[in-house]
Amino acid sequence: MSEHAKDSGLTGLLEELDREIVGDISLGSILEHFNSRGFGPLVVLPALLVLLPTGVIPGVPTTCALFIVLIAGQLLLGRRTPWLPKRLADFSFDHTRLTHGVQRVRPWTLRIDRLLKPRLRFMTQGFAYRAIAILAIALALTMVPLELVPFAAALPAVTLLLLGLGLIGEDGLVILLALLVMLADAAAGVWLVG
Repeated sequence: MSEHAKDSGLTGLLEELDREIVGDISLGSILEHFNSRGFGPLVVLPALLVLLPTGVIPGVPTTCALFIVLIAGQLLLGRRTPWLPKRLADFSFDHTRLTHGVQRVRPWTLRIDRLLKPRLRFMTQGFAYRAIAILAIALALTMVPLELVPFAAALPAVTLLLLGLGLIGEDGLVILLALLVMLADAAAGVWLVG
């Protein structure tokens, strides 16, 4: 397991974000602080912003989706250092909302951290890594129209969260779980529409 995966599970990432970024939280500050840790945290944190109370702020799901699309797209193109346009990097929200959300979900994130461990590593490396980036782009793009329906953007955000956690913990089993959740969501959507 990588150095950051060992000491920065989901709880560690959230607490670090809350503790070390001063003032309003911007997408640029998240990118700057976590970009050396790979793709996992840069998927997990925006997905969590959609799932936490911050996700009800108008524009947050769409902005987080654009963040993920840009980061994943750059990963596919082989960029080593991600870049965001200034307007997207400057998008911010009140730090107290994040602090409140982190405190509320901490018991759950600690449980999740205990479950993460390196397994089925082939699911987190090489071609699979790029396939996850493509999947992240597709899921993030679905969040944009789903923002119009209250809490609907949370569905792809859960899958994105699981994908990012799988990458952080080098846990291919969590990646497989994310794929199952995505298939269940798709089946439910087809059933509701049909």
